[in-house]
Amino acid sequence: MSCDLKIRQYENLKMNIEQNLTRIKSNLPKNVTLVAVSKTKPVADLMEAYEAGQRIFGENKVQEMTEKWEQMPKDIEWHMIGHVQTNKVKYMIPYVKLIHGVDSLKLLKEINRLAKRWRKTVDCLLQIHIAEEETKFGLDEKELEEVLKQINIDGSEFENIRIVGLMGMATFTDNQEQIKREFLHLKSIFENLLNQPTTQNLQPTTLSMGMSGDYQLAIDCGSNMVRIGSSIFGTR
Repeated sequence: MSCDLKIRQYENLKMNIEQNLTRIKSNLPKNVTLVAVSKTKPVADLMEAYEAGQRIFGENKVQEMTEKWEQMPKDIEWHMIGHVQTNKVKYMIPYVKLIHGVDSLKLLKEINRLAKRWRKTVDCLLQIHIAEEETKFGLDEKELEEVLKQINIDGSEFENIRIVGLMGMATFTDNQEQIKREFLHLKSIFENLLNQPTTQNLQPTTLSMGMSGDYQLAIDCGSNMVRIGSSIFGTR
């Protein structure tokens, strides 16, 4: 491949990422936060998005996120959007801003323990299982109630975490009515959470649902944070 062709391809990629971001942001309501899902993408692609003004990036593997954090500007807000193993938490605590997929009391306690060691507070979203697919992670409503009960009973055990909302993923299907039902179900759970007394540990403001294929529907159903990857960076 000639040098000129490589330069043209690079310029086209840069233009596409910038154009994609501009198009998506222009259609997002002001109250909706965009998380650019950058998993598997090289630092060069992320820097194109950064130069176009994007500051929030989401990764689903701790090691990959750590490597990118080391190489990229420090005003970036890093979100862990994938399933988190408790033995991996220690590697991201120093810099992670928001952990989307907290799906167990055990994981929440480990995040708190390590956050305390770093003398910081880590924001978390509780992941709710709303899809028909059993492969999806998340708490059911009874488990959510138990987690909130434990936080309320022993707030001191969770003084270094802050539950700022909920996250969920709809079933992977073309059935828009089913996706809508699942999103609205999560919205109703979120509304119930908003009725809980706020504390140091519980300050819900964020409902994270919607990805490249369904974020417009998610917004219509009440989402105020969307996780978009392929529509920005292209398919993987």
